[in-house]
Amino acid sequence: MTETGGVAIDVRGLSRKFGAFVAVNDLSFSVRQGEIFGFLGANGAGKSTTIRMLCGLLRPTSGTAIVGGVDVSRDPEGVKRRIGYMSQKFSLYELLTVDENIQFFGGVYGLSGQRFEERRRFVVEMAGLHGREKTRASQLPGGWRQRLALGCAILHEPSIVFLDEPTGGVDPLSRRRFWDLIGDLSHRGITVLVTTHYLDEAEHCHRLAIIHAGKLAALGTANELKQVFSSRPIVEIHASRPVDAMKALDALPAVEKTSLFGTSVHAVLRDAGTPPEALANALRSAGIDVNSVAPVSPSLEDVFLDVVERVAVPA
Repeated sequence: MTETGGVAIDVRGLSRKFGAFVAVNDLSFSVRQGEIFGFLGANGAGKSTTIRMLCGLLRPTSGTAIVGGVDVSRDPEGVKRRIGYMSQKFSLYELLTVDENIQFFGGVYGLSGQRFEERRRFVVEMAGLHGREKTRASQLPGGWRQRLALGCAILHEPSIVFLDEPTGGVDPLSRRRFWDLIGDLSHRGITVLVTTHYLDEAEHCHRLAIIHAGKLAALGTANELKQVFSSRPIVEIHASRPVDAMKALDALPAVEKTSLFGTSVHAVLRDAGTPPEALANALRSAGIDVNSVAPVSPSLEDVFLDVVERVAVPA
């Protein structure tokens, strides 16, 4: 279980109901040791509920989940001792200083003596907080606070770490550094299961699961997921009136669907037989100025929107 490449998390038919509401519906997947595994989904998709079950914080209604060799239903306390967990809502005691937070979590994890001192120094160095040990957590900038929270979550050197929306509300540079730390954890053989709203961050994951309405909608590497567009090219159009351009493009038989990407429009073609310039000509005929039109590689945002739309359509 602890060897690199072995199975760290094994989920089979996992479900959770709250009364008549099904929050998580028959999930099955596995995560390898040392893998960065991304969980993608909109708010309410079931990501946090799944993580709470995998961490032993919420009992599954049905199905099984083995985390670090321990069944979460049979021994939730055993799971908690083997993992690190960083919640999107609560990770630190804001009124405690950096050192006091580390001491508190060290006590929770049963660390003492020389081992605690070694781990305390590791957290301070990893988070870049040398000289700020007496600063309250509430007074730290967002990036430092998140790195401190990560340090406290891995203080006891767990082999599996769960990070629930870890970079929400921090600046892009801090997000990049935080993901560098996640990469370092993976290189040391630590398994990281992370949820994120930032699809550019998801590119750093070894594999991704897209969750929609409690169900597993797609699973694979970023490149594998992008193969959903292998026979449906995406064309990016920069036009003077993007909303009007979308309406005109949606009326074309060759266009399957459109979406806004910033100030540009992405048009998904039904097949590769339509040249991009044909779209530009159609827009110009409709009185819409076109600055550029060109094929583009699909992004994870394209994939996410496509997968969710297909799953949402009744069979």
